Amino acid sequence: MAIILDAMGSDKRPNPELQAAVDAARLYGEEIILVGNEAVLKPQLDALNTEKFPVSIVHAPESIDMTDHIEDVRKKKQNTMRVGLELLQSGRASAFVTAGNTGMTMYHAKKILDDIPGVIRPALTALFPVKNGHCVVLDIGANAECRPEFLLQFALMGSIYAEKMLGKKNPRVGLLSNGEEAGKGNELVKATYPLLSNSGLNFIGNVEGKELFGGEADVVVTDGFTGNVLLKTSEAVSRLLIDTIKEGLMSSLTTKLGAALAKPAFTRVKKMMDPSEVGAAPLLGVNGLVFVGHGRSDAKALTSAIRVARQAVEADLLTALHKTIQDRISMFEGK
Repeated sequence: MAIILDAMGSDKRPNPELQAAVDAARLYGEEIILVGNEAVLKPQLDALNTEKFPVSIVHAPESIDMTDHIEDVRKKKQNTMRVGLELLQSGRASAFVTAGNTGMTMYHAKKILDDIPGVIRPALTALFPVKNGHCVVLDIGANAECRPEFLLQFALMGSIYAEKMLGKKNPRVGLLSNGEEAGKGNELVKATYPLLSNSGLNFIGNVEGKELFGGEADVVVTDGFTGNVLLKTSEAVSRLLIDTIKEGLMSSLTTKLGAALAKPAFTRVKKMMDPSEVGAAPLLGVNGLVFVGHGRSDAKALTSAIRVARQAVEADLLTALHKTIQDRISMFEGK
């Protein structure tokens, strides 16, 4: 397989992308196609001594900034996202990874790849670290405004992702709300509840944050606005906890000795809460494997993103999404 990496996506582009391409090619032996300005990328790539690793460059002279809007992007006919996704659509590679503008990734993916037949709206998906594993949470930012039928499809696509990528059989699906009881929540939650109850999925009802992080659900669905706030708040709390614990452990000789003894436990916690371990979020519902990383992604995070994309190819995730959505298409009709 070949994996396409947008070389001009991250905040510190292209250095993290170049290093990640080399690291991933060395680790996995798969071809990594960097899409970006060849005049900029080639000298830096040559300096990394990549002769024995399968890393190539496809020229794209323009890049998308985080502040760009649709009007700006339409003028950039040869931007890295467009060129990379056209490569994916042509069959030149198996997956596309970017740490660029999420909204513009959604725009280009829908325009070039189109949606999987039957999908109403694609959803950006995250793996949240929870007790005893991970929980698939969607949407985390692709759709700020949602209708109940959107969340119904998110639940189906999230269930497929949990089965194929996490090995969860008959994954438990929860609906994010401000109370566990049926009838709690805003109008969207109240209207979605009966759809999920009659969906044939393993719907366990409303869940709050404590159930999510307690590992009581394998998939949690919500609208993109709420999901994005949840994601960013969780990341901020994680960083606060790690920084506070580290500061406390280094405050005296006694705590430093205690920290040395407890180092393996703290290392496990830090790894579990580190977003760079997951790397990128899949955009489920478009007709191709597209993964979006954070703008702050470093080489480690982008290498992890390539690993996840590679796992999705090996799991034949796209075929599973196609088949299951077609098998369940009647579930969405008239909703």
